[in-house]
Amino acid sequence: MAEVNSTFQLKIGDSAPDFTLPNYSDNSGNEHSLTSLTGENGTLVIFACNHCPFVVLLAEAIGHFANDVKDDGIATIAINSNDVENYPADSPEKMTTFASESGWNFPYLFDADQKIAHAYSAACTPDFYLFDSGRRLVYAGQFDAARPGNGKPITGADMRKAIEALLAREAPLSPQLPSSGCNIKWKPGNAPAYFG
Repeated sequence: MAEVNSTFQLKIGDSAPDFTLPNYSDNSGNEHSLTSLTGENGTLVIFACNHCPFVVLLAEAIGHFANDVKDDGIATIAINSNDVENYPADSPEKMTTFASESGWNFPYLFDADQKIAHAYSAACTPDFYLFDSGRRLVYAGQFDAARPGNGKPITGADMRKAIEALLAREAPLSPQLPSSGCNIKWKPGNAPAYFG
């Protein structure tokens, strides 16, 4: 289980790369754009997958967290960019089961060609990006300090502070500590230049 950190290549103030991707949180495959899913006060984009122990550790807490911040006008979106041919545990069909079991009442989208992971410079699962109401980046970092085996409590403290600062129209948190997890499973020959 190799641990990879966020890249921080998408900078504070950068615009969120747009996308239109199919949703498998409900097994519908219906396509959604970032524009259609943007929250009134902000949007949290999470690169995730079904099998990574770093995601599995946080999955239920993320579900509760997303429900809590929805009342604050913050929308949550998860995106799976993994190569499902070589990692079938991350297939769209299994995304539906994983979302249901984790209590994810938000879209879980599939980035089959990995172009959106490239656009966000995503590197790991989970990788978190918080945008304001104008879809400008205000936070890219860890959910909290919990990692598999480190014994630290799952609190969502870092993300909660970032959202509190966003809602209060305060400056973005500094420093922003990177998220970490399993590397995104790139298709053969598709790993970006920033990876490795």
